[in-house]
This record gives sequence, C-alpha cells and structure tokens, in this order.
Amino acid sequence: MLLTHIILLSDINNYNIRFLILECLFFVKLSYMKHIIITGASKGIGLELAKLFSIQNHKVIALSRNTSHLKSLSLDNVTCLDLDITKEEQNNILNNAIKNVFNNRVDILINNAGLLANSSFNTTSLDTFKSVYNTNVYGVVNMTQQALPYMNNKSHVVNISSMGGIQGSMKFAGLSAYSSSKGALITLTELLAEEYKETGPSFNVLALGAVQTEMLEQAFPGFQAPVTAEEMAEYIANFALTGQQFYNGKILQVSSTTP
Repeated sequence: MLLTHIILLSDINNYNIRFLILECLFFVKLSYMKHIIITGASKGIGLELAKLFSIQNHKVIALSRNTSHLKSLSLDNVTCLDLDITKEEQNNILNNAIKNVFNNRVDILINNAGLLANSSFNTTSLDTFKSVYNTNVYGVVNMTQQALPYMNNKSHVVNISSMGGIQGSMKFAGLSAYSSSKGALITLTELLAEEYKETGPSFNVLALGAVQTEMLEQAFPGFQAPVTAEEMAEYIANFALTGQQFYNGKILQVSSTTP
C-alpha cells in the first residue's frame, strides 16, 4: 500500500500536498518500526533474531558478552553492545544506548541469553549453580528492571525458557541447574505479568523444545533437532511483535520434540 501511494505522488503537482503525504508516510514508518532489545545475540536464536528484525527495518540493541561476529555482519539498524547482563556496573551502557539509539522508548525486550551446565547433580558445584542462575534468572531480572522505565502498556517482554522448566514435563539427568533455573524464569514471568497488568508491559514466556543450536549440542551431543535456529527465530519474532495483543502472563510450549 505504501509503495502504491509513493508511486502516485508523481501524479500530484501541488508541492505542499506532496510534502504532506511524504511526511505522513514517514510517521507511518516510524510507528511501525519497533525498538527491540535482544540478549544473547551473538549466536544461535539471538543472532537469527537480530538478522530478521534488521531485514524488517526494526531498530535493535543486541547484547552479548562478545558481539564481534555480529558486528562483522554490519546489519542495518542493529546496535551491538558488549555487555554482561549479570553485572550491574555495566547497566549504564544499556541505559545510554536506550536514550541515544531508541530515544527513550523500548517496545520489546527478548530475554534470550542462557547458560547451560551438563553434569550430574553430585558433581555440579554450587558456583556452577550460581553461574547458571545468574544468567538465566538474575540477568533477566536485571535487564527487565533496566528496560521497564522506557516501556509502556503496549510493550512486550518475552522470556525464553525451556520445556525442561515446565512442571510435569520430561526431565533429563545432568540438567538440574539449567532446567530448575528455567522453571524459576517461568514463575517470575507469571508474577511480573500480574504485577504490571494495569500499566503494562505484557510479560510472556516461551518454553522451547529442541532447536538445533550449540546449546542443544552441549546438552544432547549428536542429537539432530527438527527445528533450526532460523525457524525458531521467525516464530519468536512474530510472537514478540504481536503476542501481547492476545496473551499476558502465559506460558507457551513451543516444542515438536523434547529433546
């Protein structure tokens, strides 16, 4: 529709009318363009999300401890920040980017960063448990607290969990730290949806099944998932853009197989 209107501009002789139409089209574009924060954006699903949103002409702040590969892609509208989501002293890096790149508005936060440890419970140290929870739970808390002041009742927080965190789902030995942290993330999402139901943003959580990523290979060496990172990113992107219209505080199980 927009392309049709632009073509028809050539048939309009009045300069002022043409300028007004162009100005309207510009603001329509701005209203469509979303401001999106993605954590864990250096590889896997997070990387594919950054690529996809760039193609769709949304503005993205992509976070990872090391974004060198993502930077090398030179994606349009994607600002890469080397940031550890578990370190509060680095929060000013994100806040400055929200102010300067996003003009103090965040539409979508996708808490995608995750850390997995695959070892028997008896050999998983307390420090390992803390590291997993720092990324999978406390890092989400930190990023959400940073983004909330810039979000409104139409904004959307999407937390990426796992089928391993779903009560009553199949569980796997060696993933006690990871799966329990993902269960905590699910409960946190439900609590935040209740707390912010009057003012927004909306909070939802996607419990993913097997997706062909490096993390899956770490958890289940040699297993071939039926879903690629690109395919899952397409689903998550669409849900992040539209899901808040239909859901709040919901757990969606996105799985064709577990693992």
